[in-house]
Amino acid sequence: MDQTHLQALLISLIASWENEVIEFKQAGKEYSTDDIGKYFSALANEANLRGEEAAWLVFGVHNKTRQVVGSDYRPQFERLQSTKMQIAENTEPSITFRNIHELHATDGRVVFFEIPAAPRGLPISWKGHYYARAGESLTHLGLDKLDEIRQQTMSSDWTAQIIPEATITHLDETALQKARESFARKYANRFSSDEIIGWSLPVFLDRAKLTQDGKITRSTLLLLGKPEAAYFLSPHPAQMTWKLEGPERAYEHFAPPFLLSTTALYQKIRNIQLRILPDDALLAIEVAKYDQKVVLEALHNCIAHQDYTRSGRIIVTEQPDKLIFENEGSFFEGTPADYIAGNKTPRRYRNPSLVQAMTELNMIDTMGYGIHAMYLGQARRYFPMPDYDLSDPHAVKMTVYGHVVDPAYSRMLIQKTDLPLTDILCLDRIQKNLSVPVSTIRHLRRSGLIEGRKPNIHVSAVVARATASKAEYILTRAQDDAFYARLITDYLTQFGNATREEIDKLLTVKLSEALDEEQKKNKIANLLTNMRRSGLIKNISSRTAPQWILAERVQKEIPHLQKECRKNSEDNHL
Repeated sequence: MDQTHLQALLISLIASWENEVIEFKQAGKEYSTDDIGKYFSALANEANLRGEEAAWLVFGVHNKTRQVVGSDYRPQFERLQSTKMQIAENTEPSITFRNIHELHATDGRVVFFEIPAAPRGLPISWKGHYYARAGESLTHLGLDKLDEIRQQTMSSDWTAQIIPEATITHLDETALQKARESFARKYANRFSSDEIIGWSLPVFLDRAKLTQDGKITRSTLLLLGKPEAAYFLSPHPAQMTWKLEGPERAYEHFAPPFLLSTTALYQKIRNIQLRILPDDALLAIEVAKYDQKVVLEALHNCIAHQDYTRSGRIIVTEQPDKLIFENEGSFFEGTPADYIAGNKTPRRYRNPSLVQAMTELNMIDTMGYGIHAMYLGQARRYFPMPDYDLSDPHAVKMTVYGHVVDPAYSRMLIQKTDLPLTDILCLDRIQKNLSVPVSTIRHLRRSGLIEGRKPNIHVSAVVARATASKAEYILTRAQDDAFYARLITDYLTQFGNATREEIDKLLTVKLSEALDEEQKKNKIANLLTNMRRSGLIKNISSRTAPQWILAERVQKEIPHLQKECRKNSEDNHL
C-alpha cells in the first residue's frame, strides 16, 4: 500500500476502534516479540471465526486517546521485516504476517501488521498455546471456539471439489477398465456386464459417483487419474510411500491412480509363508505372513480417511515382523474400539465424495465393518490383533502383525475355534503385557483361559498343556506352599540347619519361572515366616543373618516318621 492508502486504512481502523480483529499499541522502541506472537495467534483465530480475511495489529496509536503518537519499533526496514521469520518459527501451523506496512504520518510513524485469518479447520497456536480475544482483551482460546474452528472442514469436502481444467484424457485407461469391472461385480444382481460395458464413459463415471455431471473432481483424479495429472492436486501431495526397514532398507513412492497403486504397493511387501505346529500334530499349518484382504483394507482406509488438507502422504512401513500404516488426520468418527465388534455404523465421513466413489468400486464399505473384518482376519490366521496408536492428535497409526508373539496364544486359537472375539481381544492384550480390567481377568480365570497372579498372568494350565511341552508347563506352574515347605524340612532333617542363602539356593530353581528374582526372594521370605509362625522351624541367630533349624516338636517326631517310612517301604516291597 502507498502512503495515501495507508492513511485511509488508519482512519478506517480508528473509526472501528479496538475489537476482536483490531488491536492498537503505543509500542515504543522495544516491544516483546513473544507478546506480538500472542496477539498474532489471537487475531488470526478471531479473523477466522468472523469470516474476515485479515486482522490488524497497529503500533504508534495511543489506545486510550485514539491519537497517533508514533512508534520507534524496529525503524530499520530489514530488522522490521525479520519479525515475519520470528513469528513463522513459533506458530503452528507455521504462518506469518501477510505484510508489514509503515505509514509516516505528520504525528509520527505508524506500523501496520497485517495478520491473515487462520486457515479453515486449523486454529493458530503460539509456542503451543492457542489465544483469542474477549472484546479488547487477550485471552486463551476456549474449547467452544477451538471446536468451532476445527469443525469447519467437516462441512466442506476437499475431495468433492471440481477441477475445471481436468478432462477425461487425464484419466488412466487401465484404471478405468478396472473400475468398470469392480462396479460390475458389485452390482451383478442389477446390471449385466454387457450393459455396463455398453455405457459411455461419461455415463459410467457419473453412475459410479466418480464425476459430478461429467465434471472431474479431486476424487476422480485420486482414484483414476494418470500419475502425470497429479499436479492438479498440488500443493496437496497425492502419494503413498512404501518403506522397508531392517537389515535391508528400501522405499518407493506410489502416485495415482490409487485404484491400481494399492495393489502395486501390496506386491512390494515381503509376504512369505509361516509355519505353525499345533500340539500333537505331525503336519504344520501354513499361513501367509500378511493377509491380502487385511493389508488392502488398511490401505483403503488410509486413502478414504486421509486429511488431504494437511498436505501429508500415506506411509506404509514394513519392518521384519509387522506393517505400520500412517495417515494424516485424527480418527474422524468415534474410536477404533467402537468398530471392532462390527456393530457401529459411522454417521459422517471426512471425505464423503471419495468414500462414496470407493464404495461404488467395492474398495470399502460404509457400514463400519472394515476394522471388524481386519480383526477377524488376524484371528483366523492365529496372529495378534492390530493395534491403533492415536497419541498424535493429527494422525492415525495402525500396526498389523506378521509374526507370533506368544506361541501358546496362537496354538490356543487353533484348538479353540469357538472363542468369542471379545475373549480373543483380552487374551491378545495379555500376551502383549498390556493392562486388563480386573473384571475381565475374573471372567478369563473362570473360563479357565488364564492362570497366575498379577502381574504375571499367562495362559491357563489347560491351554498351556495343549500348547507347550510338559516341561515348559512345569517350569511356569506354581507349586503349592506345602511342596516348598517339605523341601525345607527335608533339608533341615538332613543337615541340621540352614542359612537364608542356602535356602534361597535350594528353592530358587524350584520356583515358577514366571516370577522374577525379586518376586522369588519375597516368596521365600513369606514362606519362612509362615513356617515359623506354624511352629515348624525357628531362627537361632539374628534377623539379619538367620540360622534356621527344625522346631523342637518337629525334631521329636522325626524318629517316628522315619520308622513309619521304613514300614511303608517294606510293605510296598512285599
